[in-house]
Amino acid sequence: MDGHGSADGYKDIVLFLATAGVVVPLFRRWKISPILGFILAGVALGPFGLARLGEIAPWVAYFTVGNPDDIAQLAELGVVFLLFMIGLELSWERLRLMRRLVFGLGAAQVGLSLAALTGLAMLLGMEIAPAAAIGAALALSSTAIVMPVLIEQRRQHSVSGRATFSILLFQDLAVAPILVTLAVLGARGGADLSPGLLLAFAPAVLGMIGLVAFGRLFLRPLLRSVARAKSEELFMAACLLVVIGAGLVSAVMGLSMALGAFIAGLLLAETEFRHEVEVTIEPFKGLLLGLFFLSVGIGLNLSLVAARPLDVLGIATGLLVVKGGLIFLLCRLSRMSSLAAAEIALPLAAGGEFAFVILDQAMGLNVVPRGIGELVIVSATLTMALVPVLAALGRRLARRAPPRTVDEAPEEGGGAAGVLVVGFGRVGQLVGEMLTRHGATWVAAERDPRLVEQARRNRLPCFYGDAARSEFLMRCGLGEARALVVTMDNPEAAETVVAVARRIRPDLVIVARARDARHAKRLYEMGATDAVPETVEASLQLSETVLVEIGVPMGLVIASIHERRDEYRNELNRPEALGGRGRRTRANDRI
Repeated sequence: MDGHGSADGYKDIVLFLATAGVVVPLFRRWKISPILGFILAGVALGPFGLARLGEIAPWVAYFTVGNPDDIAQLAELGVVFLLFMIGLELSWERLRLMRRLVFGLGAAQVGLSLAALTGLAMLLGMEIAPAAAIGAALALSSTAIVMPVLIEQRRQHSVSGRATFSILLFQDLAVAPILVTLAVLGARGGADLSPGLLLAFAPAVLGMIGLVAFGRLFLRPLLRSVARAKSEELFMAACLLVVIGAGLVSAVMGLSMALGAFIAGLLLAETEFRHEVEVTIEPFKGLLLGLFFLSVGIGLNLSLVAARPLDVLGIATGLLVVKGGLIFLLCRLSRMSSLAAAEIALPLAAGGEFAFVILDQAMGLNVVPRGIGELVIVSATLTMALVPVLAALGRRLARRAPPRTVDEAPEEGGGAAGVLVVGFGRVGQLVGEMLTRHGATWVAAERDPRLVEQARRNRLPCFYGDAARSEFLMRCGLGEARALVVTMDNPEAAETVVAVARRIRPDLVIVARARDARHAKRLYEMGATDAVPETVEASLQLSETVLVEIGVPMGLVIASIHERRDEYRNELNRPEALGGRGRRTRANDRI
């Protein structure tokens, strides 16, 4: 094999990895979404950027993408993984709690924005099919940019933050029907919408039904079988097989790969493997999504801004005004204050990443003329670049009004977080039973798939996964939990979980099961609030039973047992008991 040819074949991948290594840290330091960095890098590395200097400086070719089509084909997997994660993050319970905002405010926003933007496009002389495709593309906002901005501002739990998330959630749900509609329009040669078009949806509907049936029969047993092998590599391979396999099955049925992945995510959302799959897939999604935006930048012809500045700026301004105005009006009709409505409307007025997906598919199917589609994509990109600025403006307006958190708001889904139980063997099951008896909500995490399967059969909230990973603990709700109970029988694993949880949540109450007094000392050193040694507790229980049986009054026995337990706890918490490195970590000592 020719060594030079081999190296040249990897050049584009090396350029992408170098871009990711530079763009992500740099833009995060500047508090700008890395998505915009990938798009700008794509413009620079593409045929409309540095490549134009090739005739003057041939060495520039080493710093430009030589095969944009190959990059674009691989980049499509970024959208596939994104839609899979969107489906995976949804659940019927979540939709039920937020149904008024999601299916009320969110549906109204998408419907009215689509109708208004389609109407404007038709007024400009376009036919209904391409106008509807453009309206659908621009009606959606950027989940990938807006949500990180809200989280950074710590506004995701406010009333406006929750309403923003609900609108974005419905927009994500609307992507799949839009892609199906485009596929049908493309199959009919971009014909105008008509009542007879509904019949063309029949093959797509049958295909989705077949995909759902196939997924229900095989997805869960597949992951369960792989989990029993206790191999992280095999589980990762199975997750990739699910995402890419579901996409390919969908493509064979005449649907999009992204739609198949979305359905697969929905099917796994209610299973015990949901959080572990999320943690496993997240790095691939982030990397491939970055490649997708890099590909978008490569194909982005910013020379249109110089060639047709009035058209580009007119579309961008019209999108911000029309879409932002409709969202503001809908929020006001939902009895929100003017400031809260403005905070929601400003960042959502811009275009989103799915505009690239929808318009690219529409142009590929000849539903939208390529020249018009490229013009709209450039305009949408300009509005996406303004999202951080618009969000900051909305945040400044919101500061004039007192913030209302989710718990204070009269909406569905409020309430305090519960307890996270790590380890669901006999001890963990008893802890869960006692929490249920006292009305406390809880979620369990367990690495043994057989125990998880048993819990699921009993309709208990138990998830499969490795609790030693901080990402998995956060997916299970550690960020909002009131307490963590570690019941694992593996001493080293328990210490790791306690240390990871304490690093994430310095204020969290952590109660851990210890094998003996020495293990309890190590758990206190790792940051446990309380450690319960099995040998000590067994001795105290035996003492209590024998004292009562020989006639000692029960009240005196219980008092003495509690006193001795406190003495053990104080001994284990002493700094000298921890080798001089420990500290008291009980909740009352931190207050």
